[in-house]
Amino acid sequence: MMYDSILIGAGPAACAAALTLRMRGKSVLMLYAGGGALEKAHRVDNYPGMPKMSGPEMLKILHAQVKEAGAEMKKTVVQLVQPGKKKITVLAGNEIFTGKTLLVSTGVPRKIGLPGEADLLGQGVSYCATCDGMFYKGKQVAVIGSFHEAVEDANFLAGIAERVDYFPEQRHETGALLEKVRMKEQKVLALEREENKILIRTGEENFAYDGVFVLRPAVALGQLIPKMETENGRIITDADGRTNLPRIYAAGDAAGAPYQMAKAAGEGNRAALAMAKEMDAMEQGGTE
Repeated sequence: MMYDSILIGAGPAACAAALTLRMRGKSVLMLYAGGGALEKAHRVDNYPGMPKMSGPEMLKILHAQVKEAGAEMKKTVVQLVQPGKKKITVLAGNEIFTGKTLLVSTGVPRKIGLPGEADLLGQGVSYCATCDGMFYKGKQVAVIGSFHEAVEDANFLAGIAERVDYFPEQRHETGALLEKVRMKEQKVLALEREENKILIRTGEENFAYDGVFVLRPAVALGQLIPKMETENGRIITDADGRTNLPRIYAAGDAAGAPYQMAKAAGEGNRAALAMAKEMDAMEQGGTE
């Protein structure tokens, strides 16, 4: 199924966009890994109509409204966006989705990465077990994981690789790991290449692998959408939220300060109006 719009995120910008798009009869799929900054807010006092509420309470209301409007919501990690001439392909978790338009509303981009990680990406370091796992059949791999889906991917790799070691990057539930997956409690400090191996350096000892999978609940924008233009960590957009890539928009904190819920919701609505207008023009043959 091709959706009219895929929204990455489920905060105020994405929810506002989803409601506007649904009111214009567009199909909407929201892909999100969590509630972002709002989910961590103890109390919000400056959003009209929702005084003295916690962030989780606000998200509960927003998500219920979005679902009632007919938007689909799926909790997963988006790993890669591939713009095409007539469709936009999104790899999320172990699934592939397609849409006519896309909104990036991922919140403030996080600066993530271990020393050496970016340099070795695609050269033994991967962000996607489903994509690259088969390259390591019968080999030795490591997973550096930060959330529950990393555990699932480590178990998936255990059915392919000869050996899988698991390094928790931050505290999360790992009880579901298969017996074959060996837990390593050492803190990973850096990644390096040593001859034909990837070396994981820790404060205690070093470990060598054929491949290393770094699995986090968020992917840096440079890896998520490689050709997306950014400036000082924010996505560059025009007044309607358009990015430099065809039919891809951005709104909310991902598009820059001020990092306020009201600003995010307004930008989400504005981008959705432009997205709907562009899709209508496409249907009438006005654009490619």
